[in-house]
Amino acid sequence: MRFLMKKNYYEDIRLFKYRSTFFWYLALVIGCCLLPLVLDDYLVSQLTFICMYSIATVGLMLLMGYTGQISMGHAAFFGIGAYTSAILTSKGVPFILAMPAAGIVAGCVGIPIGLPALRLAGLYLAIATIGFGFIVEEILVRWEGLTNGNMGMMADPPSIGGFWFDTEIRFYYLTLVLLILTLFAARNILRSPTGRAMIAIRDSEVAAQAMGISMLKYKTMAFAISAFFTGVAGSLYAHKLTFINPESFTILVSIEFLIMIIIGGLGSLHGAIYGAAFVIFLPQLIIMTKDYMPKYLADQTGLEPALYGLMIIFFILFEPMGIYGRWRKAKFYFEMFPLYKKDTFKRERKYFKAERH
Repeated sequence: MRFLMKKNYYEDIRLFKYRSTFFWYLALVIGCCLLPLVLDDYLVSQLTFICMYSIATVGLMLLMGYTGQISMGHAAFFGIGAYTSAILTSKGVPFILAMPAAGIVAGCVGIPIGLPALRLAGLYLAIATIGFGFIVEEILVRWEGLTNGNMGMMADPPSIGGFWFDTEIRFYYLTLVLLILTLFAARNILRSPTGRAMIAIRDSEVAAQAMGISMLKYKTMAFAISAFFTGVAGSLYAHKLTFINPESFTILVSIEFLIMIIIGGLGSLHGAIYGAAFVIFLPQLIIMTKDYMPKYLADQTGLEPALYGLMIIFFILFEPMGIYGRWRKAKFYFEMFPLYKKDTFKRERKYFKAERH
């Protein structure tokens, strides 16, 4: 077990906790780059969706896990990014410009949506964001001159400098690079004064205000940053499927995002990825295990939503810190063995709540 003695503020906010951490992450990235060489196109496609959803859930994690603001309307930002990118590329705008533009448009929409967070919290804020999601969904249906309504829109495969990402492997590498950039940006935001202010708001709004932190500035900023990342993910989603319609961005998508961060682990960038991977691979796991289920159970429809609900209940009751929390406990156990005690981890979790990454 290594105990890092921090001597100053700069050691506390450095990008990697230990020097060896960088090399472990580098090895992980190399491993992810080699996966398409051993997997078929279908599994590579699933990994692509994991990367896309991870970008969106990193954005939601910054808002919910690190700022403490509930949002159940993130499918709206996802849809705004998707439609913005599809519309711009259909007008001849290069993908390299359309994708960040999609994030910027979603981020600009997120600023006024963050204003209710100044007066609302908890369930009331969740209801307000649900209403926003319904409004955006209705606009996508009714504004036929721009969005083509229920008929949907086509989105061509992306290209950068004449290089087309029109195969599963190429698109996977594109989303992987963008996911790495997203994680790098999110990590730097969290160790900046802005990130520290967001975490302070999450832990105690009263204490944050006493320290002079502006609720207006940082809550709206959190919504804007979160919406930006979700809009970028929506842009990738549109060009991956090459066809989108309003039914792709309903409240069910917002619930899926919420499931991902709850199961992955709130207050953890790692948890955003774990949760996305779990939700993407759960349907495949159900298909694989149907042969071993009783016939009356295997023939039932709706197994996937039922399992989602059961998993949420399970994690909320028995593992509130999600998959990443379980991983931390297992890691802590082996590092402290044979001196590990449950109370040791409880004290560590209590005193260092604001330092979960």
